[in-house]
Amino acid sequence: MTIRIGNAPCSWGVEFANDPRNPPWRQVLADCAAAGYRGIELGPIGFMPEDPAILGEALAQHALELIGGVVFRPFHDPSRWDEVQDAAIRTCKALTAHGARHLVLIDSISPRRAPTAGRALDAEQMDAAEWAAFRDRIATVAKMGAEDYGLTVGIHAHAAGFIDFEPELERLLDEVDERILKICFDTGHHSYAGFDPVAFMRRHIGRISYMHFKDIDPVVKARAIADSTGFYDACGQGIFCNLGQGDVDFPAVRQILLEAGYRGWCTVEQDCDPTLDVSPIDDARRNRDYLTSIGF
Repeated sequence: MTIRIGNAPCSWGVEFANDPRNPPWRQVLADCAAAGYRGIELGPIGFMPEDPAILGEALAQHALELIGGVVFRPFHDPSRWDEVQDAAIRTCKALTAHGARHLVLIDSISPRRAPTAGRALDAEQMDAAEWAAFRDRIATVAKMGAEDYGLTVGIHAHAAGFIDFEPELERLLDEVDERILKICFDTGHHSYAGFDPVAFMRRHIGRISYMHFKDIDPVVKARAIADSTGFYDACGQGIFCNLGQGDVDFPAVRQILLEAGYRGWCTVEQDCDPTLDVSPIDDARRNRDYLTSIGF
């Protein structure tokens, strides 16, 4: 299998399953296929039907393959561990029902970290005991996904969570067995955090099992960091721009993937606020056209 390009519901503004602003899930599937993609992520568990017959029929109708799914939950908060586990189990079941491969783990936004997104030197750090418990919760879900469900599990750094900046991502990778935890590498979040995604890929390509393609508008990023703008407000301001219009060097990303013999999915994500003047299907088409223009 060669490199394949997919998309995800977050490109239609879907971040939480029960958000009344969400577009209908069938519309997201239809738009994704119409924009030229042949794969899509699950989105937050509960957004798409958990009945395999219903979702399977809709995926087949649009000739779409389910790529994977994300557990975007507060791994940093021990009081919400039951919520994290429930989302993880339901996501694993949904993925295996459709033959999807990738389980992506993301520590969701923490109020302790939101004001310092993109500012590593100012960000609050966990003490040793809190970090150890946090790491172990991630490892527990990774082990479940890999060993109980046969999925490829990747950690995904995300702005305003406690796996945001490169040093903490690399610390986690050092402390959790590679056999159960690989990397879902998001080019845009790495740039948002203030680090070089291409340099990171060169060092860690052997552990990257899955890619998220996201680009960052450097002007919006600089303003958001200076103003301590929250993540979702930054999305509304357009921090995630069309691919090729930001500061991520996608031709270099492609070259690294090719040299490493990467095979599988790379998923476009352009988080947006669906209540604003946006056209997700047009952005999805532009992003697919751009990737085609550079050889994907």
